[in-house]
Amino acid sequence: MPYLHLSEQERYSICYMNMSGWSIRKIARKLGRSPGTISRELKRNRNPEYLGGQYLYDQAQRRADERRQAANRGHRKIDSLTDLGEYVRDALSLGWSPEQISARRAVDHSGDANMRITHEAIYQWVYRQDASDGWYQYLRRGRKARRRRGIRRKRCRIVGRVGIEERPKAVDKRARFGDWESDTVVGSRGRGGLATHVERKSRYLIARRIDDKRAETFARRTLAGFDGIPQKLCRTMTCDNGTEFATFKRIEDRLGIKVYFADPYAPWQRGTNENTNGLLREFFPKGTDFKTVSHHEVARVVRILNNRPRKCLNYRTPAEVLSDIPGVALRN
Repeated sequence: MPYLHLSEQERYSICYMNMSGWSIRKIARKLGRSPGTISRELKRNRNPEYLGGQYLYDQAQRRADERRQAANRGHRKIDSLTDLGEYVRDALSLGWSPEQISARRAVDHSGDANMRITHEAIYQWVYRQDASDGWYQYLRRGRKARRRRGIRRKRCRIVGRVGIEERPKAVDKRARFGDWESDTVVGSRGRGGLATHVERKSRYLIARRIDDKRAETFARRTLAGFDGIPQKLCRTMTCDNGTEFATFKRIEDRLGIKVYFADPYAPWQRGTNENTNGLLREFFPKGTDFKTVSHHEVARVVRILNNRPRKCLNYRTPAEVLSDIPGVALRN
């Protein structure tokens, strides 16, 4: 069922049912809405200057109208041939996300609201375009609408594995550099893939093409990827339980790094790597024949991702963050 915005009458009912002490779930049942919709409406449109934050329907409706008008202005800004509209189009073409575009614009034009735009306005502009224009293809997932993702599951036994429960607690805090998350991006059956490693604090990516998922191949390409990475940046590596990690002892011995294994069926324990693999899929969709992809092309994509601003880094790039570490000179 398509989502419908709350009407003025519904906001009137929410106001007086809330004043009468009705619970959020009871209000939701009465209006035929989800509890989440009612909860967000109350939190978003309370008046902090009136009776300790009371929800008033007339003010709530006015704020909703203002937001809708602002969103429409955002569409028109991009549709126009102004500097802002061209900037958004160019940045999308370079693979920047709407959130990265919005935040960087705010940094560059902090004193001029007319030169800024929200990330949601950019998303809505993309979704409103005709499919033949192809702008949706520049979004991370390349979809015409948002969609929930499922979870891939793997199962494998690895001799001598050390579980994530024994990993130093400092890794969870992201307070230091040198802790990595590792995985593979697979192509079409039997056509190779990528060995990927992401540094947790900086989000710096190392990726190497592999022709198969044999453990020996994965270890060899991983060691090649870490060539030039200083010892101070090799503390821990957290991976899943795939067979490609069976020779993890070789990686430990050569890099002086400690390898830990996430719990089975728990991809969120390697969320940084999972997210980065999703970014790689923008360039190498599922079913890619990696045996036709050159090492040069993989290196080019890695450079693009390592030089994109990230929200979690205050819109600095992973390469910039690691380059600030004394004694670290990366080949970027």
